[in-house]
Amino acid sequence: MESNNPLLCDYETGTCEMPGLGTINEDTLIYDKKQKPVQITYFTDPICSSCWGIEPQLRKLKLEYGAYINIEYRMGGLLPSWDGFNGGGITKPSDVAHHWDEASRYYQMPIDGNVWLEDPLDSSYPPSIAFIAAKMQNDAKADKFLRRIKEMVFTEKKNIAKWENLYQAALQTGLDAERFKQDFEGEAKRLFQADLNFARTMGVRGFPTLFFANDGGEQQILKGFKAYEHFEQMVKDLYPGAKKAMIDTDASAVFEYYPTLTTKEFSVITDDTLEASRKILQGLANDGLLEKVATRNGDLWKKK
Repeated sequence: MESNNPLLCDYETGTCEMPGLGTINEDTLIYDKKQKPVQITYFTDPICSSCWGIEPQLRKLKLEYGAYINIEYRMGGLLPSWDGFNGGGITKPSDVAHHWDEASRYYQMPIDGNVWLEDPLDSSYPPSIAFIAAKMQNDAKADKFLRRIKEMVFTEKKNIAKWENLYQAALQTGLDAERFKQDFEGEAKRLFQADLNFARTMGVRGFPTLFFANDGGEQQILKGFKAYEHFEQMVKDLYPGAKKAMIDTDASAVFEYYPTLTTKEFSVITDDTLEASRKILQGLANDGLLEKVATRNGDLWKKK
């Protein structure tokens, strides 16, 4: 592979970039007229640390502009295997551990790089195929499934390339387990390949990459880690009639929207500082209302 390594994400651009896929195709409009006014096609990967970094922005966007946007997730295939990896100082799984710890500090999201020391993944293809298998059943459950496997790998140090962890996540998110297994071993593989081909057609070589489009033929592209204001402005540019929903930012209400949140996610959604958010969440945990999942690099909070 070329010198850039997809697991060595660039903090300046906020992307995990793959080599040799060309440039973004800005001429192909991605839009489904049956969807909401703004269609967002999101090229991502379950083990993309930069993609985990924009979870706070996406979760807030769904709350404030969910009436106007539809997000379609497309898998990009960040790590086919370790064969041939020799760029950016990363040649083996253990080399990723320190980089993930750095990413955690940069994005202020809990990421425990020790998964690459204790139970390293050999590929990101199995969790990508698993997401598609979940999507074949139900879009909402597939979104929950994707979130669950991200929590597994980033905060619980679980190898989500292993079938037993994917199967557990399917059960936890209410999927039909037998159908999930059947689709994972069959049709989902073909659909995953279609996603890879689509990413190449669009010239996508870094994750996250999001195409925002409207039915008037306008399109904007967001690449890499960006502040929330960038996401919000794209929606407003493409649909000027979009009105921000007034959401209840009381802690109990926020956990009704999302039953698990990182400190950073809570901070972004409530427009509060990290330190103030941490104190509020710890207080709720002390009162027995939240469960705290502590990692070496930050916390995840779960509604009890």
